[in-house]
Amino acid sequence: MLRYWVTDHPLPQLVCISVLDNLNEGRDLWVLVLGRFPKEHRIGIPEFKYVANMHGDEAVGRELLLHLIDYLVTSDGRDPEITNLINSTRIHIMPSMNPDGFEAVLKPDCFYNKGRDNSNFYDLNRNFPDAFEFNNVPRQPETVAVMKWLNTETFVLSANLHGGALVASYPFDNGVPATGTLYSRSLTPDDDVFQHLAHTYASRNPDMKRRNPCRTKIEFPSGIVNGYFWYPLKGGMQDYNYIWAQCFEITLELSCCKYPRKEKLPSFWNDNKDSLIEYIKQVHIGVKGQVFDQNGTPLPNVTVEVQGRKHVCPYRTNKFGEYYLLLLPGSYVIEVTVPGHNHHLTKVTIPPKSQNYSALKKDILLPFRGQLDHIPESDPLCPMIPLYRNLQSHSAATKPSLFLFLVTLFHILCK
Repeated sequence: MLRYWVTDHPLPQLVCISVLDNLNEGRDLWVLVLGRFPKEHRIGIPEFKYVANMHGDEAVGRELLLHLIDYLVTSDGRDPEITNLINSTRIHIMPSMNPDGFEAVLKPDCFYNKGRDNSNFYDLNRNFPDAFEFNNVPRQPETVAVMKWLNTETFVLSANLHGGALVASYPFDNGVPATGTLYSRSLTPDDDVFQHLAHTYASRNPDMKRRNPCRTKIEFPSGIVNGYFWYPLKGGMQDYNYIWAQCFEITLELSCCKYPRKEKLPSFWNDNKDSLIEYIKQVHIGVKGQVFDQNGTPLPNVTVEVQGRKHVCPYRTNKFGEYYLLLLPGSYVIEVTVPGHNHHLTKVTIPPKSQNYSALKKDILLPFRGQLDHIPESDPLCPMIPLYRNLQSHSAATKPSLFLFLVTLFHILCK
């Protein structure tokens, strides 16, 4: 199917295919890239990705992404909404992160199948480096391939499609007291944005926003949940994306049944189509731009963050001097840091709505020459070890609120 869209479709220039790696059983990890310039990054065009089938027996996401590709390609030039989205976004879609596991599934089953793990019997969503505790499991080929992939693109927003529940789960999946675990959750400095992202998806899925669609002991108000509040896990992909790859990722549980019968697939597409499209649009919230020195030279690898929401692994400009910060409407102060110079502060006000499929554009001109040769290429403060181990304080988002207190109380009473 991917080859057809690239070679035989009337608009082949719209898409390209990349192969990330060859797995234990000889299968490849395929990614279809869709956009006006699918083969390369263009300045000002944010990178978005969907990944599905990380657990091989959770098959709905795999099928949904194939439907999504077909819908985007066939709607381009006909549907103004999709055409504008393709004009302004480079979209990467990996239908299956665990093809070996998918092929190991013996029969449709709603709850468990041997295909959950990869061919080496590792759960890929427990296989990434963890920011909160050591995760010394052997890195699997699928995990290594995705980690390399994240280093080659400036991903801004992502979602990871799973099955077995109906809920949009947001980071952190693991945590320490400094991130709020004493209050039964673990929150990022960007918790307001993550709740918005999860709600954007869930509110457009008719089943996900119901009180208890899977009839389980745990209910999810409004169809969203903090990952740690639901259950803590070590080595998850969404935490790794946010901390080490500067990419906001949430986990979408899209079906009560992990591997439903094929006649159910059309209903899943109908329920998720609007959510999948609307979620991609969220890559255009906030502010973006380039950082230049006084000579107009773009500065790569300089820190660009918002005051009051610093990341434990600081967010930096890419090789083009670009930055992308997902933010909700409001006023913020952007702090740019170049080694050897004072912090440079810039005030921005994010409007209530994104401007024609674009974040607010704010280039930053620094009043000095950047001395590119002296800007380090990597951040020594972000090794692959537990970064939060000794953290004593964190964002104000970890402090208890009435809403989270009531949610926690509800969770305890329902156990």
